[in-house]
Amino acid sequence: MLNKPLPTPAISVILPVYDAAQTLDEAIECIIDQTETDFELLLIDDGSTDDSRDIIESWAKIDSRIRPFYLSHNGIVNALNTGLDEAQGRYIARMDADDISLPNRLRLQRNFLDAHPETGLVAGLVDHYGDQQKNAGYYHYINWINKQITYDDILLHHFIESPLAHPSVMFRRECVEQYGGYRDGNFPEDYELWLRWLEAGVVMQKISEPVLLWRDLPGRLSRTHERYHPDAFYKIKAGYLARWLKQHNPHHPEVVICGSGRTTRKRAEYLLGHGIRFKAYVDVDPNKIGRKIHGAPVGSIEDIPEPGDCFMVSYVGNRGANDEIRRDLILKNYREGLDFIFAA
Repeated sequence: MLNKPLPTPAISVILPVYDAAQTLDEAIECIIDQTETDFELLLIDDGSTDDSRDIIESWAKIDSRIRPFYLSHNGIVNALNTGLDEAQGRYIARMDADDISLPNRLRLQRNFLDAHPETGLVAGLVDHYGDQQKNAGYYHYINWINKQITYDDILLHHFIESPLAHPSVMFRRECVEQYGGYRDGNFPEDYELWLRWLEAGVVMQKISEPVLLWRDLPGRLSRTHERYHPDAFYKIKAGYLARWLKQHNPHHPEVVICGSGRTTRKRAEYLLGHGIRFKAYVDVDPNKIGRKIHGAPVGSIEDIPEPGDCFMVSYVGNRGANDEIRRDLILKNYREGLDFIFAA
């Protein structure tokens, strides 16, 4: 008698592992204990040198939904794409080996995608799991991404920073089939994926409740690998932003840059390699006003043209600056997304 094939799971959870023995048990257990049970858990070991493999093997003996894969060490992108290639579910969820998914996460996200066929990717709110004072920057970033809930929020603000916590997302298999998986390079692989999929029209939304405890350890890749350096974010988004401006800026290729400090200029100037021209700079520093940078004058925000006469891109990254700039521009009847956009 032939053995019947096992039913295809609804969800494939992809969890890459590299020397994560310290936290791996918790990460696996929180998935195994999900209220949603129709899933497979792909544990992709990227050539760990600690006890991670032993932990994976012990869990695989306990739960048949676990599928382990052991690779030679070749980096996070190779591990993620191996998971995508091996995934059997129609929905694919990401998880990291140092985070904790809350018990209802998979059920909430599956139900959301079932109920919203127009949505390609759903994430959720995340809670900071670490020292809020010691890691204040990360804590403030989490507060920011937790405000990007709707598709409109994400679409309008995705050039500021990555609007999604990578290990909090679930997406449809068709997104990978149509628009490709993770790309390798000197850039953050998750942010590049969001930029590419959003450019292609993939609708992304969030559930308005926490789905993940996002642990902030000193050794996490986002703190240690050069692909997550701030300059890498500005370089990779420059091409996507330039193409967005070509479609949405009626004054293309000219823009006015908000901010003329050295760091701001460096980040904005990545646009120049994509055919964007700077008509002028706007700054609040009276010592800069009246100068010229590469032939473009520096003026004050009080002197900007009327709405409709220019398009402004703000690269001022100081905490709280966006709120002040938004307030000043709205008072002048500028409309976010139509007359100006933030890129920092």
